[in-house]
Amino acid sequence: MVIYRSATFDDVEKLHKLLNDYAAEGLMLPRSRNSIYENLRDYVVAVENNHVIGCGALHFVWDRLAEIRSLAVDPERKTQGIGRKMVELLEAEGIERGVKMFFTLTYQPGFFAKCDYIETAKEKLPQKVWKECVYCPQYPYCNELAFVKTTVDYEPGDIMF
Repeated sequence: MVIYRSATFDDVEKLHKLLNDYAAEGLMLPRSRNSIYENLRDYVVAVENNHVIGCGALHFVWDRLAEIRSLAVDPERKTQGIGRKMVELLEAEGIERGVKMFFTLTYQPGFFAKCDYIETAKEKLPQKVWKECVYCPQYPYCNELAFVKTTVDYEPGDIMF
């Protein structure tokens, strides 16, 4: 049985390995241990038999705007709904805190399209989104795709860029 819970310090090495194994394949951007520790509260993990088999993070960026990021599932457990469940949990937490729009920057557009995210031009996202980009190995030549999803009660003007 898969259990979803907040990440703890004991999970950091497992998160680092899972995320960076995907990064080594060019499927996502790498995350440093420092970044994981600094943002540990953002992370949710999927655990089965005391093994981390997936992770994802909800990162608040601006007023009512949050990013879904660092989403990864053990390759042997893909296509079992674990990633989708983590996105649903992260969105529920965001909505509970007042988020009206979620976004993601990804190399996996098909997955996020299945989660009802809509591709958008990166330039339409607010400048606040790019504050961490200077630390990225792809900077300034970002080749990730941007996707957004709004909540049912979103109204244009809810998010002041």
